[in-house]
Amino acid sequence: MKVGILALQGAVREHRHILHTLGVETVDVLSSCDLDGICGLILPGGESTTMGKLLVRYGLLDPIAELGRRGMPVFGTCTGLILLSKHINHSDQYRLGLMDTFVERNAFGRQLASFEADMYIPVLGKTPFHTVFIRAPYIEKADSNVNILLRYDNRILFAEQDNFLAAAFHPELTDDTRIHAYFLEKAAAFHKI
Repeated sequence: MKVGILALQGAVREHRHILHTLGVETVDVLSSCDLDGICGLILPGGESTTMGKLLVRYGLLDPIAELGRRGMPVFGTCTGLILLSKHINHSDQYRLGLMDTFVERNAFGRQLASFEADMYIPVLGKTPFHTVFIRAPYIEKADSNVNILLRYDNRILFAEQDNFLAAAFHPELTDDTRIHAYFLEKAAAFHKI
């Protein structure tokens, strides 16, 4: 099983490290050719406007969106959550538009407002997950077909819709592999199709 990591910017190395720890082969996605043979894709953090423009420049926006519509699992963290959303408040930036969500960018403030907290995420079991928020977005609202996995202070911070998974925080910046393992379950199911 091989999982792609969008390698235009962001914490590519950290996602790669966790996937390798879990025994999964990875490929850095920089062109549409790199999408061949993968059974899942991770969209790391970064700057969402820049990442959207780079997706267009490198000819990746439409191919990734099409693979997502065909059922390939896509996991977005921070900026990746923004790119997955159909609606971005106060923005017409490029996006994949695959999840029925409304997103607020930089919702917790600027860099100085970044924070970490242990949060209980029921699908991961009883042990809290250490979440790292850096200029994080959040999902303001979601359609009824979106499964909310973590809500804090009336903000949706982790959600899934069919083959899509989106986190406002950075699980790749911890040693906890549970969220990546949860995503890999989706990728393994797609791999068997």
